[in-house]
Amino acid sequence: MEKLKLPVFSCSLDPSSRSRALAHISSDLLKAAGHDAPVLDLAYLELPPFDNDRVFDSPVFRDLHQIVQASDGVILAFPIYNWAPSSTVKSFIEATGATGDKGQTAAWFDKVVTFVCAAGLTHSYMATGILAQSMMYDFKCVLNPYTAYIADRDWETQIELTADRKTRLEKTVTVHAELATLLRNRSYRSDWEV
Repeated sequence: MEKLKLPVFSCSLDPSSRSRALAHISSDLLKAAGHDAPVLDLAYLELPPFDNDRVFDSPVFRDLHQIVQASDGVILAFPIYNWAPSSTVKSFIEATGATGDKGQTAAWFDKVVTFVCAAGLTHSYMATGILAQSMMYDFKCVLNPYTAYIADRDWETQIELTADRKTRLEKTVTVHAELATLLRNRSYRSDWEV
């Protein structure tokens, strides 16, 4: 299999974040399959909140924008709060997905995107729907239909998943890499269009 650029973004500010643990497990699975899959942790990179202005002057913004743009696919690992993805993941997508007066172009066009989520309860497993829809419509992203949704009860220990959730995460990551491989040489390139 061809080596792909598949960064994994940890999008939680919680110091004991379970979605951060999921980001590292996902990265390890991708690396074991021979891919370039660093974990980029937004808790430590200090990307300014999206304001459609000063965020674009941040060197962190420029680095993250370039990483997303150069990738074959992106895994977003984030917590579910109040039946929705965390504000951190949304702010990150807004910044790197904006096209504005300073000449930047959205980094997300045509990316394969996979969601890996940590949640307290099992009830909000459809919380990623609106985010998936916006990425698909705005950026023509290809969303992996296998979301890894991991609730508190799905952990054996702080770093070990139950067998069925471990299998689901492995399948999710495998499908992510396969979709990125199949779409790497696509014949089209998207831009802002309806």
